[in-house]
Amino acid sequence: MGLFDRMEGSIGSAIGGLFSRAFKSDVDPTEIAVGLQKQLDLGAKSLDKDRRLVPNDFCIYLARHDYDRLAPYSRTLNNEYIKGLTAYATTRHYVFNGPISIAYALDETLQTGRFSISSAVKAGVVRDQPRPVDTPSGARLVLEVNGVRHPLTPPGFSIGRGTEADLRINDPGVSRLHAQVRVEDLPGGQMRVTISDLGSTNGLIVDGQKVRSAELSERSRIEIGTTRMLVHSPVGG
Repeated sequence: MGLFDRMEGSIGSAIGGLFSRAFKSDVDPTEIAVGLQKQLDLGAKSLDKDRRLVPNDFCIYLARHDYDRLAPYSRTLNNEYIKGLTAYATTRHYVFNGPISIAYALDETLQTGRFSISSAVKAGVVRDQPRPVDTPSGARLVLEVNGVRHPLTPPGFSIGRGTEADLRINDPGVSRLHAQVRVEDLPGGQMRVTISDLGSTNGLIVDGQKVRSAELSERSRIEIGTTRMLVHSPVGG
């Protein structure tokens, strides 16, 4: 019996006979388990000779009938899916960027018994000692990473995967201390923001160009490892 066969068996044990009664012609939760495994295999990207980066953020799209029946049990199902995916990834030398997240969404175009899965690589981000946004000018730029806004206030902060970094990104392609963001307030409510590579393994990309250092402005786009960041003003969203 293969690993994912055992995962399916685990799901069946956890849910008991409920789904055998409720899902005679509907989506079988074990089919979703297989679909999640396929997302790992299809999305795997080489990091080095021994490791491959795989998606860790999933959304399962279901027809109305299946969504109404499955959604109430999502927590129980996800516990089993996550355990199975983690064990499967270990045997395949797969690496996750951050915690595994599984969401469920309604897709009115799907027929009962059919489902689809989308997946993405999403880095886990931790920011030590958040700094205030308020400034005399009232307009402070932020660095947005995976939907989280980090205020750009003096003197700035370091970015990396290690615990010594101020902004920690759980991305295998990010060095322990990857880059330094420096922020300086200027007269007249202006500010200067720069970013510098701290000798990282995979380098620093700003607005599509690999650089050692660069000055940042609103709408600047930064890439380190597989993580993308955007500089912008939070005013108006």
